[in-house]
Amino acid sequence: MSAPLTGLPVTFRPTRTRAVLYTVGIAQLVALTAIALALPKLTGGERLSFVLTGLLVLAVLLLLSRPKVVARQEGVTVVNLTTKRELAWAEILRVNLRAGDPWVHLDLSDGTSLPAMGIQPGIARERAIRDARALRDLTEKHGALGHTAG
Repeated sequence: MSAPLTGLPVTFRPTRTRAVLYTVGIAQLVALTAIALALPKLTGGERLSFVLTGLLVLAVLLLLSRPKVVARQEGVTVVNLTTKRELAWAEILRVNLRAGDPWVHLDLSDGTSLPAMGIQPGIARERAIRDARALRDLTEKHGALGHTAG
């Protein structure tokens, strides 16, 4: 299923990758908590360190699952691991996903390139290609017709 070009807003995110990260994060937290409770010779502080380690790993995996690209009528929001950037359609000149790229790159009107980690071919390559094409089509439609270059 590809995202409809006319239906905005649309969110692009690596859903399979997110499912794996959530599953692994929760499973390891449960396992470390179970170990902490099951080992009789651990002190309270040692038990707490097991649980805190599980929570830390879960937090990192949740951070890795954060990336997304949201296309709205007004423009595009790119959410990466620790950053969020709002872009007007006219700022995006090109959407790139070349063979071997870990995620989409957006060529911007200020001469820079912005990684858009919300579209990544890791586990679901075909979906990433469809999403990149859909974002490219949206960029061409809204960038050319909705804004004038300044």
